Amino acid sequence: MRLTDLTTPALVVDAGALEANLADMAAALPGPRLRPHVKAHKTTELSRRQLAHGHAGFTCATVREVEGMAAAGLGTDLLLANEVLDARRLGAVVEAGARVTVAIDSEATLRAAVDGGVREVLVDVNVGMPRCGIAPGRAGALADAARAAGLTVRGVMGYEGHLQMVGDAAERARLTAGCTDLLLAAHTDVGGEIVAGGGTGTHAMNTACTEIQAGSYALMDTAYTAAGLPFRQALTVLSTVVSTTAPAGDMPGWAVADAGLKAFGMDHGNPSVPGGNVWFCSDEHLVFALDAPPRAGDRVRIDPAHVDPTVALHERMHVVDGDDVLDTWPVDLRGW
Repeated sequence: MRLTDLTTPALVVDAGALEANLADMAAALPGPRLRPHVKAHKTTELSRRQLAHGHAGFTCATVREVEGMAAAGLGTDLLLANEVLDARRLGAVVEAGARVTVAIDSEATLRAAVDGGVREVLVDVNVGMPRCGIAPGRAGALADAARAAGLTVRGVMGYEGHLQMVGDAAERARLTAGCTDLLLAAHTDVGGEIVAGGGTGTHAMNTACTEIQAGSYALMDTAYTAAGLPFRQALTVLSTVVSTTAPAGDMPGWAVADAGLKAFGMDHGNPSVPGGNVWFCSDEHLVFALDAPPRAGDRVRIDPAHVDPTVALHERMHVVDGDDVLDTWPVDLRGW
């Protein structure tokens, strides 16, 4: 199959760029130092490539991801790094033989783990991002309560998500160090072998963490690229130019491609067309001007600004080498 055979819009992954990203991260964070976050790609076949690079444990964002990873034989050590108030589906995965750890940050989430049949937890610590996580000074008491309830407390986790794309790398590192200090203080009270944190944007800055929960590095997007990270843009959305308008008077010409709001995660801004200027997206269209005017029927590769929600909008991704489609992987961890 060739790129021209694909129905657009279509997720396209450059095989060489993907492999380079996986290899570079494995060199930076070998083996258990990286617990790849599957929320970024939601694709068990891509997780198998990460496993082949030495990463046997995985981070998940949803119960569905945990279930899918275990069903695919990738359940050696799964962490659900989000809180849930009904852990019965997780307990069923444990009962079937997978190892599952769940994040807790309250008595309610602790009780959910007990009632659901999950026996291993991490205490989620608020290190500065106003989302989930217990205050660092209260983490030890929650760990004590978890052990008293019969749970194994494996350690702590904290996510400095608000720092992942701080443009100045030195400032990002300085702020990350402050978050890590809060996490380490909590770990002193909590105990356990794991100190988990970080993401793609801070993967090289959390040196005190025993494991890093990075995910976007494998496919990348323009927001992370703008932060100066050393990974390649592997993921694009293939689209077809369906309309063109020639320049007229003071009005420049433009082109319309068949990938719009329903093909891209837009929370980090417009996607990008290399060599062009994206004007806006509507439901099914992207309007752009290009240095070399395209023709109707031309294919364009569009770079998403946020990889995670972009992938979740598509049912499959096509792995390519140039214009050759090497493989097609289902995005099989979508949904809830």
